[in-house]
Amino acid sequence: MKFALLWVVGLVALGSARLGQSASSEYFTPSHTLSGIGVARDDLSDDLLDVRTDLMIQSQTFPIMRDPQAVPGAERITKNPKLQSIFRSAAEVSGLPASLVEAIAYLESWGDPKAESYSGPRGIMQISKSTAREMGLRVLTTTRYRVTTERVQVRNKRNKLVTKTIRHKIPYVVASRDDRLVPERAIPAAARYLAALERRFGGRDWAVFAYHCGEGCVSEMLDLTRRARGISKDHATVARMFFSATPAWNRDLYQAVQMQMQRDYSPTYWFRIQRAQQLLELYRSDPKAFIALAQDYKSEFANALRAPHRLSVWLRREDLLFHSCEDIKANMGTKLVRALDRPEYFGYALRISPDQPENLDYFLQASPSALGTLTYIAFETRRLWEQMKPKGEKFRPLEVTSLVQPEDYARTISRAEGISHCSGQVFDIAYGGLPPGEYESLRFVLDDLGWEGYLGFVEDGRDTLHIGPAPSVREFFTTVFQDALGTKGADAVSAKERSRPDQLPPVSELQ
Repeated sequence: MKFALLWVVGLVALGSARLGQSASSEYFTPSHTLSGIGVARDDLSDDLLDVRTDLMIQSQTFPIMRDPQAVPGAERITKNPKLQSIFRSAAEVSGLPASLVEAIAYLESWGDPKAESYSGPRGIMQISKSTAREMGLRVLTTTRYRVTTERVQVRNKRNKLVTKTIRHKIPYVVASRDDRLVPERAIPAAARYLAALERRFGGRDWAVFAYHCGEGCVSEMLDLTRRARGISKDHATVARMFFSATPAWNRDLYQAVQMQMQRDYSPTYWFRIQRAQQLLELYRSDPKAFIALAQDYKSEFANALRAPHRLSVWLRREDLLFHSCEDIKANMGTKLVRALDRPEYFGYALRISPDQPENLDYFLQASPSALGTLTYIAFETRRLWEQMKPKGEKFRPLEVTSLVQPEDYARTISRAEGISHCSGQVFDIAYGGLPPGEYESLRFVLDDLGWEGYLGFVEDGRDTLHIGPAPSVREFFTTVFQDALGTKGADAVSAKERSRPDQLPPVSELQ
């Protein structure tokens, strides 16, 4: 969570001279933007690609560290002398860094030699049967039988019903030898296999991708990347593949990436392995810091062993500041401001209906960072949708169905994420009525911002998305909100609706 803010400045600096594809003057365009997001992916320089790649790697901290096995797995991988010796020998026979082989073992099994996936792969390197044969590992099975008995009624020679016991022999297969469960065999074999993939595909990143996605998958993805616009054949990397496609640009590549993401998130695997190497090195050098980091990724709200989504670890109980409408009223114009309500200009429409209409003004408030996030999502969604040019569609302002809510109200509604609205840092968007092209644009923008660690989002109820900014970038999104306050769209809103923006404190306090 600490890393994104370091790079926001870099992204804004890289993008300050150019707002990507020109946006219409008919709607809000922020002065501060994040380069390479959404439609602007079609103009990624090498420097900007490096920035986006690093952000993506850092954002993989969440899916790794939220798992309860993150700490014990790191201990198994780095502190077991036998495993360490095997990793070193595997590196020698394959020519690959031991840290890479370690990272794969860490993510695949958390260092458990007996790990078994429901889909079939087994062992510390999670190898399938077919891949094991290709690696030269032996997986032998034996058929055995178990006997079951059943009592049934049958007629004898005299045609009388009698009870008889019938025995059944039921075959089952057991492994008589499975090298996948023997680290001394599985780890070097996997390392040699990975080295062969590197030679085949011409890059270590593609080899790592293939380890998870499969050789056929990567052959197709590499071919699509090399044929994509804006990517030279000698610059076809996994990072280029991931960041060089949108619904409006290199659509064939975009659809292929989306299909693999829906299958098993394989396109993000290389990024996760990079982060796993960094985290294992952190555990080696400072185990206490690693354990503290793991603690940061535990949710204070969810009862599950793993935090269900990023917002569940970003928000803490001390963030739930607004317990009643009186609390909201006391913070209006400081910690909370009223949402600007000009749908055609800002790209979102307020569709908030509290049970008590007289309290509506309280429910139209949110933190400046949350409103800046909402405004930025609407901006990026609309300009991507315009580039897509979906036939027969008219842009429909995003429907905002919830902003801040007092705790005494939030607890009365049946929403899993309802209580987090007491922070003022989140909001809900209903997408059920969006045209297909606009919905696709919205989901892509949310994914793009989410993978870089700028925001989190989760489904919450029917056709509703629950969204909030990362703590590390709230200042940036507050600046976007201040951009909005200074536009003609804000000028069209009455002084009452603007909740005294002239009394807003400095940006550093509006988070």
